[in-house]
Amino acid sequence: MQGNVDDRLERMQELIIQVSDCLNSDSKIAVLTGSGISSESGIPTFRGKNGIWEQFRPEELANFNAFIKNPLLVQSWYKHRREIIEKVQPNVGHYALAELDDLVSDCWIITQNIDNLHQMAGSRHVVELHGNVFKNYCIECGKRYDGIDLPKSVNSMYQCECGGLIRPDVVWFGELLSETEQRKAEQYCQICQVLISIGTSGVVYPAAGLPFIARENGAFLVEINPEPTELSSLMDIIIRQESGIVLPLIVESIR
Repeated sequence: MQGNVDDRLERMQELIIQVSDCLNSDSKIAVLTGSGISSESGIPTFRGKNGIWEQFRPEELANFNAFIKNPLLVQSWYKHRREIIEKVQPNVGHYALAELDDLVSDCWIITQNIDNLHQMAGSRHVVELHGNVFKNYCIECGKRYDGIDLPKSVNSMYQCECGGLIRPDVVWFGELLSETEQRKAEQYCQICQVLISIGTSGVVYPAAGLPFIARENGAFLVEINPEPTELSSLMDIIIRQESGIVLPLIVESIR
């Protein structure tokens, strides 16, 4: 048994060296992150155990029709999610990516997460494909309400001074991604030399299509994920381990 563990560790170290050998101060890297990297900070992949939230599937709340039908319920659900995120901190994987930004020419983070943890860790170039749960706006006049202290009406709903409902600036089911964010993500994948996919299942499009764009433009592809994904067959190197273990070792090897 110990021999198998030692063999796996040795193999992981070999793969980490292979990845770091592809990176230098002139490298342009695109990093695609999913919920896996945030779960290492303690954020539930979908929702926590117990409570009213188990009575609903995310797609039953994360859509515009549900919001109009029962805005207080949907606003409360996102308030609950913000409170969960407020209690956690970026993990060592987030911080390693921020440090990687200082070691290479360009390091673009393209994230499907809405938790703001990459920015908190210090990453400077973050594309938020699905929005940010701490950013909000009025659906009537468009006024921004970013942060966690939102104005409430007498019926406890979050409402703008114009009377319009305030919604989180996230992409709901049935909605298109921000054209600006999607365009930036695609441009980065077209010019990156290395793409690292971290903690994403590779089933949600258009994000799952980004590694294909990178591959078509000659990029070297790396996957860091404890489990096989829909993107695994596309990868040049696969490291079956949590990003919080692998990323600091990659940074240390480059340094």
